[in-house]
This record gives sequence, structure tokens and C-alpha cells, in this order.
Amino acid sequence: MFSTLKSSQRFTIAAMLDTRYENPKETFHELLDVYDQLIQGGFTRGAFTYIAASAMLSNESSRSHKEMVRRSVEIYQGMKKKHLFLTSSGDVPLAVLLAETSEFTDDLMHEIEHFYMTLAQHGFKKGNDLQFLSHILAIDKNLHADTLIEICVSVKEACESSGFKVKAMHYPVIGLLALFEKPETEIEIIHEVVKQLNADKLFKWQKDINVMLAVNLVISEKLKDSRLVETGIYTTIETIIQAQQAAMLAVIASTSAVATTTTI
Repeated sequence: MFSTLKSSQRFTIAAMLDTRYENPKETFHELLDVYDQLIQGGFTRGAFTYIAASAMLSNESSRSHKEMVRRSVEIYQGMKKKHLFLTSSGDVPLAVLLAETSEFTDDLMHEIEHFYMTLAQHGFKKGNDLQFLSHILAIDKNLHADTLIEICVSVKEACESSGFKVKAMHYPVIGLLALFEKPETEIEIIHEVVKQLNADKLFKWQKDINVMLAVNLVISEKLKDSRLVETGIYTTIETIIQAQQAAMLAVIASTSAVATTTTI
């Protein structure tokens, strides 16, 4: 009765299977098999592991699922070794995405730590959100690490210049924007979407989350570009968005619980 597949996430999973695969019902059983392999590998049951399983199912590398699970666990353990108290189940999908890279785990951890420490020197606050951003940036192997850092700093400054109050919880969406060419050009559009969400009676009490939601909406529109699909970044960004949505739902649920308790 407490299975994630009985929660609202089943709609997202069903939509993913329906849009990506010709035989979604058969593929669903493959998804369950990959999920079980991740659990047997040491990951905990829950929404983020299902997201990780869907990412692994879409993996087009030559590695087998067994090898991907082994490497994902190794990377996740590397994350915990660097930042024990920051690493949680929310990092599992990123561990799977990073497992698709060809770097040795130690080199990958060194790169992630470089992102983390350098961005901290540029005004980003240390914590779980900065670690998540560092994981996102480590996925991109098309640009040099220092170039990605410059882009993130530029995006953050452009957001602040546009009137956004950039908080730590927004760092992951900065990472998503950094994956796109000329991300600053999208900020004006995102600003308009945020204003519309803030004006809506259903969303006006979640202004911090509205920024994340607006970025996700704009990026989802950008994913219609066939070039992004062809380069394989589509699944990567889609997975990160799903992880962010799961995190947002958790925040909303906890906020609602506190509000209900206070009212009672």
C-alpha cells in the first residue's frame, strides 16, 4: 500500500513509458527488473530510485544493466565519501546518469568537487543544492569544467539582474540552463512565466518553487528541438526534471502538512 507506484508518480512513469517506447506495457516489466537490480545493489526503495531506473532503461551505452548498477553504486558511494551528510536518495538519479560517462570514478569525484568548491568561491552557498548542481555539470562532457562554471555564474548574475532572488534551492535549475546554448536568452521568458505563476491563485503561495517550475516548463519546450534529442541530452534533462519535480512535491507536501497541523 505504500509503494511509489500507488502514488501520483505512476502518472509520470506511465507517460514516460507511453512516449518513449513502442510496447510500454512490456517495457514496464523491464523497468521493474532494473528497479529491483538497483535495490539489490544497495539503493533504497522510493521515487528517486524509480526515476533512476527509467534513466538506466533509456541508457544507450554498451554497458549492461548489471555493470551500470555496479558503477552507479560506486559513484553514489563516492558522493557519500566526499559529502556524507549532503548525499541522499535525491542523488541516485544523478549517480545513474554519471555512470554513463567514461571517466574513472575517482576522476569524476575530483571533477565534481572542483565544481563544488569553485562555485562556492563565486558566491554559491555550500550545501545539498550546490552538490546537486555540481553533479549536473559533471554530466556535460562537451564543455570544459571552467567554462561551465563561468556559464553558471553568468546565469546566476543574469537572473539577479532580472529581479530574481536566487536561492540555494534554485541552483539545480541554473545547472539545467547551463546545459543549453546561450541560456541567458531564456531568462526573460522564464521571468514572464514566473510572474504568471505568481499571479495564479493555485501557485501564488509557492513563489520559490514557481521559479523552478518555470525553468522546467521553458526547458521542456526547448526539448522539442530535434538536435537535443539526437545528442542524447533529452533523456538526461528529462531525468533531472523528474528528480526536481519529485523534490518539489516533497517540499509542497511537507509545507501542507505543517500548515494543516498549525490549523488544527
